[in-house]
Amino acid sequence: MTTERTLASSEAMHHHLVDELNLALRRVGMYGELGTSMWFLMRQLLVLEQRPGVWDEQKDRWERRGLWGPKGVEGALARYFPSHLTYAASSVYTEFARTEGWLTPDRILDAETYAELRDTAGPWAAEDRTWADVTAAFGPPSVQIGGDNPRYSKTLCYVTDDLTRPLVAFHLWNGTDPGQEKWPSHEDPLLLAVRSGDGAVADTLTFTPQGRNRRPKDDGWNQ
Repeated sequence: MTTERTLASSEAMHHHLVDELNLALRRVGMYGELGTSMWFLMRQLLVLEQRPGVWDEQKDRWERRGLWGPKGVEGALARYFPSHLTYAASSVYTEFARTEGWLTPDRILDAETYAELRDTAGPWAAEDRTWADVTAAFGPPSVQIGGDNPRYSKTLCYVTDDLTRPLVAFHLWNGTDPGQEKWPSHEDPLLLAVRSGDGAVADTLTFTPQGRNRRPKDDGWNQ
């Protein structure tokens, strides 16, 4: 028995993959391992756009910035964050999706609001903050990576409509503190770091006191 099929147009497939990518960036884990799902979705989008070489070029840029290694983005970030790195790593892919025009933000900051956030986020993160503090200070994010349950880690990303301006990511952690059995140890996720900029990753991170205390101890970082 032969069943006739009508194939979707390349434009329809492109829209479909963009929608899937936006879900995968936010709902980490629903498509399996982050690096694999990003490789698949982004490579297919670039093939449809007849630009397959862009993926390797982007990996080279990430590697130069210290955001790529043998274990991908997550491995490169392992020296900066204690655990649940997937949310932080997803923000790196989110930034790439934005520069490629694939990202659909839930909120776009106007130029003035974005400039104020960029100017104040670093000094503001000199003190310990929580998820509630971030949204109270800067409003709802453009992209929330992770769900609404405060028991889990997440990353909040803020963007403006100018694609030349870097994404600002607030990396929040929740889990079990050493020596404690209660999970999670905190009612609200703790802000560990703010990331923004297009230079070396170490130069784009501003850590809160909690973030400095929770960095892996064997990374050679002594600030």
